[in-house]
Amino acid sequence: MFTTGVRRVSRLTQRTRFIQTDATTSTVNTAEIAHFSRLSSQWWDESGEFALLHRMNPVRVQYIREKLTEIAREEKGEDVGREIEQRRGAFRGMSMLDVGCGGGLLSESLARLGARTLGIDASESNIRIASLHADADPFLSSPSSTGGSLQYRNTSAEHLLKEPERFDVVCSMEVIEHVDNPAVFLATCAELVKPGGHLFLSTIARTPLAFLLTIAAAEYIMRKVAIGTHTYSKFVNPSELVSFFQTYSSPSMTSAQPWITRTYDGGQPTRKEAEVRGLIYNPWSGDWVLMSRSASQWGAAECNYLFWVRRPLAG
Repeated sequence: MFTTGVRRVSRLTQRTRFIQTDATTSTVNTAEIAHFSRLSSQWWDESGEFALLHRMNPVRVQYIREKLTEIAREEKGEDVGREIEQRRGAFRGMSMLDVGCGGGLLSESLARLGARTLGIDASESNIRIASLHADADPFLSSPSSTGGSLQYRNTSAEHLLKEPERFDVVCSMEVIEHVDNPAVFLATCAELVKPGGHLFLSTIARTPLAFLLTIAAAEYIMRKVAIGTHTYSKFVNPSELVSFFQTYSSPSMTSAQPWITRTYDGGQPTRKEAEVRGLIYNPWSGDWVLMSRSASQWGAAECNYLFWVRRPLAG
């Protein structure tokens, strides 16, 4: 099986492809949900199946914090930016949605920093584990001094979209490479963001390097994650996300303004509209390193990466 996969990688590797919609509007892949449901009991084992995500989570949270602080500083002044940067409840007063929350690694972090956090997942087992873990922590199970709160729901993004609530920040980390119909998934996540709000994604590029590291090495050689966790053809390149938001405009807005209006330097978006940041794993230290924005042009986002995009205010 593994040898066959290696032989096929050259045929599967297109440098670009369009994120297209298929005949169904559902994004939930039942096989993927079953796979992660079987692993749900291991979510909070820091040396188990999800060890790499445990090590990645602080880097993801720090990036969200830094990006929101950067925007606040530019729009509201240096004093406001400094206050957000230094206070314990950096996300106080903000509503945040974690789509595909799994066992709650990111959701708990967002709530601890003061956000009114909702974590959703299509796996009932994941939500059960996430809820039990949060209930065992007095900081999360009672009113927080930072103003944060945490709730979980066993539902999908499409079902949540039917409700009126929209969020200051929507996060979906290591999820899009596991869904069906990625165009519908992206549009759904986008529509859950308030005007002027933020969408953060974390995923894996569809490159030979990513195949070698995330499937060949992580699944088959090092056995860091279960075999079958990743499907190479479902990986998404940064350029595909940029292209999607260059043409995407929110149906609920009166104007047809796309989320990304211009790019430069080989397709890089302007830093006030969107951003791609590579994530590099150091196997010697066991740490993840967030690469600079400029490093993405030199191959830093050829495997794991973070993507941020902002919904336009107007409309």
